[in-house]
Amino acid sequence: MRARLFLPLVALGLWPSLAAAVDLSLPPGAVMAREQRDDAGSYALPIGPWANGAVPVHEVLGGVTRQAWRLGGASATTLQMMDTLEAQLVAAGYGTMFRCDDAQCGGFDFRFAIPVLPPPEMFVDLFDYRFLAAGLGEGADASHITLLVSRSGAAIYLQITQIVPGPAGAVPPAVGKPAVLAQPNVGGADVSIASLKAGGRAVLADLDFGTGAAALGAGPFASLAALAEYLKADPTRRIALVGHTDTVGDYDGNLALSRRRARAVMERLAKEYGVPAAQMEAEGIAYLAPRASNTGRAGRETNRRVEAVLLSGD
Repeated sequence: MRARLFLPLVALGLWPSLAAAVDLSLPPGAVMAREQRDDAGSYALPIGPWANGAVPVHEVLGGVTRQAWRLGGASATTLQMMDTLEAQLVAAGYGTMFRCDDAQCGGFDFRFAIPVLPPPEMFVDLFDYRFLAAGLGEGADASHITLLVSRSGAAIYLQITQIVPGPAGAVPPAVGKPAVLAQPNVGGADVSIASLKAGGRAVLADLDFGTGAAALGAGPFASLAALAEYLKADPTRRIALVGHTDTVGDYDGNLALSRRRARAVMERLAKEYGVPAAQMEAEGIAYLAPRASNTGRAGRETNRRVEAVLLSGD
């Protein structure tokens, strides 16, 4: 199977020519699960690891194509896959601008600061992923590509993002100090997998519930995406989703509400992110475990939450 990348160059000996396109060779059995296109878009190209609260980026303009590929039964490691793809790009004239692996990139922070297609089409193991950014040409005529490789079990997941030059007259990218791509507000360290492992729990701080309601907002929620990736990477990992409330209202009402909210989160993880039900349970404990004083508004908002509690696995 070949992943078609719309690159403005003539194919070399490794690939057949398709007008202005070149095919990047993938192992047999590779299947494209999703594709997004923006014919006149822009892309914040990561050019360094997460540092000081941001990922340094270079803004490029042009048509943006993003594809998610799945390679079932792959024996190669993520390192071997990235090495193979980088060699093909170098042979096609591309220069590597930035390459890193999980911890070197910035782990959780880097992963959630860059655009990634959602699961189940694209899966990223926070402890086993690799990223590469490469370019061909200079100025407004340059083309760029990024690769994100990870795996789950026997399957390798690959995201390919290609940015080709925009239409004539497009304003070229600014030259000078690179822009920065800030991490979405997903609750900081509370939602990191590291805090779940080290402290045994993580607050899912970006969830959105209506006042007094148990229905979970439309999302997307970065905390759920991170939690789903963590759970699906190892079936021995199990969590309890625990709902909490403030002290407004009686105990029975708050207990029922906290349970409904926890179950709503569990259902979202199962239905939209494909987390097996056997790895989750849901319960609520009303206002019995506050994190702040309930005497003020800010404290009550802090206490209204759903937490993930690690039951087993590492």
